Amino acid sequence: RYLRNYIRNLFAGAWEPQDLSPLPIHVPQATQEEVQRCAELLSRARKPLVLLGSQAMLPPTTPAQLCSALESLGIPCYLGGASRGLLPPESPILLRQNRRDALRDADLVLLAGAVCDFRLSYGRLFNRGAAIVAVNRDREQLLKNSDVFWKPRLAVQGDVASFVVRLAQSLSGFSCPREWGEQLREAERRREKEIRDKATVPAPPHLNPLDLLLCLDQLLPQNCILVADGGDFVATAAYILRPRQPLAWLDPGPFGTLGVGGGFALGAKLCRPDAEVWVLYGDGSLGYSLMEFDTFVRHKTPVIALVGNDACWSQIAREQVALLGSNVACGLAYLGNGTFGTSWHLLAPGLGTHVVWELWGG
Repeated sequence: RYLRNYIRNLFAGAWEPQDLSPLPIHVPQATQEEVQRCAELLSRARKPLVLLGSQAMLPPTTPAQLCSALESLGIPCYLGGASRGLLPPESPILLRQNRRDALRDADLVLLAGAVCDFRLSYGRLFNRGAAIVAVNRDREQLLKNSDVFWKPRLAVQGDVASFVVRLAQSLSGFSCPREWGEQLREAERRREKEIRDKATVPAPPHLNPLDLLLCLDQLLPQNCILVADGGDFVATAAYILRPRQPLAWLDPGPFGTLGVGGGFALGAKLCRPDAEVWVLYGDGSLGYSLMEFDTFVRHKTPVIALVGNDACWSQIAREQVALLGSNVACGLAYLGNGTFGTSWHLLAPGLGTHVVWELWGG
């Protein structure tokens, strides 16, 4: 009787007709006064900079419209999170290196969906005299850590992409100072050369991960989707690999929730079956979704995985060794010869997949 009562209460009304129409979506929008105020600040800036976050990719504004608006403004721009790939790799306003130095020099920073958290050192990276304009749909994210190390000159609670489009329309005659753009591009070229030089350094008996990732970047097709699931290896890939198109980079996000690789790759391949989906794994994060390769086989969703195998939770170990003098259990298993990490590739045939390369990172 107890169970019958429980089940009756649990499913009471389950078969009654319900309204299943979508709930209305409210997208906050900036006021015209806020757009105009930002335009005024921008028109006086000599060294403006845009930091774009994942939120900028939300509808109703399309990636193509947002890309066009950014190129119309002509302001040097860093892309983060899901916004990677919004600008084509050859875009003259796209920057990927030296963000810390650029922020210290900039006299105006537009946080377009970018959040002032640990990724921006909670605001300590900004030039103290810079005007900070923050735009975000969520008020808590908009003002995160403000009045500690930073304070926005203008804080706009509204849709990011539509704000940028309206800003570009209000500044149709605006031209970003050429000297500023050249300064940043020259620094970008120097840093890219440093990376290429480091990629030539042998790392026997291992592979140089910089060289490996630079080679991969040359091979990736236009229709590729990159799924990042790792720490140190993915952090390196983030400043080397170039997503070829908008919404073609998926990563664990600011909380670093390792284990998303298998699910993200499956979803990406099902949504875009013609895309070439690559999963970039660290050897630590691989353990969280390794069995999804069985899922890929059963559902006929082929993906390619590249594992940076250095037998260590390296991103954590880097800080812990410096702070504590020990890697504090960050080391993973080596083979008997003490040279190579766990032989993950041996699991592939058992899951119905194939090994093309057997690579070990240094």
